[in-house]
Amino acid sequence: MTTLADILRGIEGGVFPTPDLSITVVPAPSDREVCVVAFTAHIVIAADVSPDWVAGLIPDGDLSAPLNPPFLYALEQLTGRRVNAIDQMLLAPALTDPAERAAAVDGLVEVTERGHPRIERAWRYRDDVHAYTTPYGGLVLTGRGLAGRLEVALEVPTSARGTGHGRHLARAARALIPPGTHIWSQVSPGNAASTRTFLAADYQPIGSEALLVR
Repeated sequence: MTTLADILRGIEGGVFPTPDLSITVVPAPSDREVCVVAFTAHIVIAADVSPDWVAGLIPDGDLSAPLNPPFLYALEQLTGRRVNAIDQMLLAPALTDPAERAAAVDGLVEVTERGHPRIERAWRYRDDVHAYTTPYGGLVLTGRGLAGRLEVALEVPTSARGTGHGRHLARAARALIPPGTHIWSQVSPGNAASTRTFLAADYQPIGSEALLVR
């Protein structure tokens, strides 16, 4: 059986779903999450629903419908969940050069307390969360999120923005994961500044997703 984890691991290895204007339905990756993921000319619906139910709501060949409100609302009602966000997905490999890895994490200090709101939020949607701060108050987190993939979130204080700190934190995340792995970022399509940050840190656009949570 194909799973969302299989599909995401394949993409990390450079193998994308076939761009054949089709919809693939796979099981929900966990009790915590249901999602609709859009790639080039291919949609993946990861939910405990039947392909016939999906086909009854989506016109044949209409790949915009799965991420539009009518279908997402129907999915919410069926699964008892709510759409948490619709984000673009970006992906980058871990840094492998030891000198690059060391330079990328220079100045970071791991935080073990969970009092920060961003850290608390990360634990609601991810496992194995690790958080690091910087001398200027920046924050970068890594953790296991959707279908077990490695994910990054970061925060730069308003007073420190516009100076490249976000790009540095996005790059640092690539040094905080094991060599040979990849890390994903989810960014709101309207957050152009964050998009530019991750692109500058050599993350590549992969697709978009609508995540449904309890």
